[in-house]
Amino acid sequence: MSTLPQISGRKVIAALSKIGYEKDHQTGSHITLRQSSSPYRRLTVPDHKEIAKGTLRSIIRQAGLSVNEFIELL
Repeated sequence: MSTLPQISGRKVIAALSKIGYEKDHQTGSHITLRQSSSPYRRLTVPDHKEIAKGTLRSIIRQAGLSVNEFIELL
């Protein structure tokens, strides 16, 4: 199992934008991303300086990626 890096919400959004996620809207400090092509998944990313490891792992899983695939996007 790969170790997760400590990264900000903005870096997570930048990495996910490389695979087709676009900013849909923002409510407070949480940004909702929408996949631009089918299956049109939606993800909510907290806009924090440092995202908790469990939250980051959940976002990666919801995006349909493995940890290694996500790390390559960074």
